[in-house]
Amino acid sequence: MKAPALWIIFTTALTIVLAVFLSPITALAVLIGILCFGVALLRPLWILAGLALYFPLEPFVLKFVPDHLFVYARFFPEVLLYGVAGVAIVSVLASSRRTCTPLDLPFALFLVTMLASIVINLLPPETALLGARQILRFPIVYFAAVYLHPSRTFMKRLTIALLALALAEAGLGILQAIVGERLDTLLFPSEGRFFGELTLAPNAFRFWDPGSRVFATLGRYDRLATFLSFALLLGAGILYEMRHLVHRFELRALFLLGLPALVLTYSRSGWFGFVLGFLLIGFLLKRDMRVRVALVTFLLFTSAYVLFSGVVVSRLIDVPRQGVAERFFEAFSLSRWQGEYYGLGRLFWIVNTPLHVVPAAPLFGHGPGQFGGGAVLALRNTRVYDMLGLPFGVGGTEGYIDNNWLSLWGETGTLGLIFYLWMFAALGALAARTWRGAHDPFARAMALGFMGIIVAMSIHAFLASFLETRTLAYHFWLYGGFVTVLGRKEGVL
Repeated sequence: MKAPALWIIFTTALTIVLAVFLSPITALAVLIGILCFGVALLRPLWILAGLALYFPLEPFVLKFVPDHLFVYARFFPEVLLYGVAGVAIVSVLASSRRTCTPLDLPFALFLVTMLASIVINLLPPETALLGARQILRFPIVYFAAVYLHPSRTFMKRLTIALLALALAEAGLGILQAIVGERLDTLLFPSEGRFFGELTLAPNAFRFWDPGSRVFATLGRYDRLATFLSFALLLGAGILYEMRHLVHRFELRALFLLGLPALVLTYSRSGWFGFVLGFLLIGFLLKRDMRVRVALVTFLLFTSAYVLFSGVVVSRLIDVPRQGVAERFFEAFSLSRWQGEYYGLGRLFWIVNTPLHVVPAAPLFGHGPGQFGGGAVLALRNTRVYDMLGLPFGVGGTEGYIDNNWLSLWGETGTLGLIFYLWMFAALGALAARTWRGAHDPFARAMALGFMGIIVAMSIHAFLASFLETRTLAYHFWLYGGFVTVLGRKEGVL
């Protein structure tokens, strides 16, 4: 009997046994897991594409997962990702071709620095492993994408599907603004999930008024905003470089719905990231006169608003319900900065991380899982905070500090931060070379859009922990790999 037939018989028998002795839902989950691992071995690129489309829906999907299966549903996509990365590495080792990337050296140096930090700080293995996982799990997507060497057709189809998903998310967000609280309740994530003392998903806290900020299926308004920012910047590159695009109408529809939805999220991280990324694309690189006129008009309008509306920018504070203009100007409010600092918010850590955290371990940091990131929250690890006499993250209770760059600085030290920034700089340089040297319009479009995305991602990471967020970081590193592959195909890397 052939191996596939034996595999089918074994899977069927296992599913029946689990359905009889446990539950049909558990049996279905195991069956799906076996099928996914089979696909990961035979068609690893399908898994990369599937995860790219699944992660924006995951916060909503997990809401309906039973407690006894939650830990598996939460980590199974990540296990699949490691499996795909393993398949990619084996495929390179088994082939005669040598695959080098511009990120090889900085990534290797970053790994060495992190290992040295773990040894110097004598971290427990389980804490070091979870902390390193939080930092490294998405950069490996870049190498998986490069090593698997996807075709242009694959990348084009995934991009179309991803932009279609963003269009649907934008439409859902606008519908959410119209319907209000009833749709909010349906889409909002479930209560926190825990595995012993480990936090799998923190308690969802809606501090804004129902119906005032849209978030679609991504669970939080800033996740929707940053995902839309990513999609819109990718779309901007396509509109600029692919003049004869078949789906041009659909792409314009993305902007028609995506921009209002982005505004309705009330996420300054999403706003500023998109605007600065788009200015790089349209203002600096493409020198589009329309963008320049729009920028001047915006500056004149905001100046006139401040002069004649009577708003006192320095006194604005964050409230559950506020207008778009107040939300924008509040970012520059002295009262807000004071409240954020004394309330142990993001500004407190922008000031105190370089003053107290970094000097205590300047070169190699305090080690992964020790300061400011999601692993600290999951582990409730207060060691570094107690040692330095600092509150436990944002609000004194959350562990994270809402700033990926400062978290990396505190955990991996100045050397680790330099090497991580080197990876970002290398991505920007290879995207610029691909955009300038490629003849294929799709390659130029992806490179141009990705340059804007790098700027946006840098802003997002300074205002929250988006380098660790599944709804954005995965896509960032995946498309970094795509741009590298396209550059090679065009002979410019």
